[in-house]
Amino acid sequence: MNDENTLWRTQTYALLARLLYSEPDQALLDNIAAVEVTEPESPMGQQWVKLIDAAKKADLVDVQQAFQTLFIGVTHGELIPYGSYYQTGFLMEEPLAELRTDLARLGLERQEDTSEPEDHIAAVCDVMRLILSAEGTPIVTADEFFQRHLSPWFKSFFEDLEKSKAAHFYSVLGQFCLKFTELESKLLSS
Repeated sequence: MNDENTLWRTQTYALLARLLYSEPDQALLDNIAAVEVTEPESPMGQQWVKLIDAAKKADLVDVQQAFQTLFIGVTHGELIPYGSYYQTGFLMEEPLAELRTDLARLGLERQEDTSEPEDHIAAVCDVMRLILSAEGTPIVTADEFFQRHLSPWFKSFFEDLEKSKAAHFYSVLGQFCLKFTELESKLLSS
């Protein structure tokens, strides 16, 4: 794996963590819209072109309202972005306990001011970012972490995001995430 590829993957996980954790601001949408795609015909390049176009066309208020609808809601959003929920149908189940074990092995702790369980999709993406950017070989490798904590449920979650009617931007983001994690799955299982 070359350094440029690892950097690109790390930055993509950082972007996904940010977009899936809180509503974007105009600066973030503008930054996405300004990305230059060097290989627009590649499978991931095509997804970047679609995401860039969606960011250019996005109305900030609509995107922010869509985030509230999808992830917050009155009692909960249309999507429940937790690994335990997608794997068992319930929150705070065994997949979360297994994730906490690996997070402890990595020396990562839940921050006291965080209300979200650690198996939130944004948190899991952020841990992948941290593992990929770590010096040396982490105790839990990117492959192990991905296979244990993303692979069992990411496809279902991103398919639900893609089907979302809340905003075109999030539907495109769902497509982008599906392609990215599909490529990650192939890369990490080889």
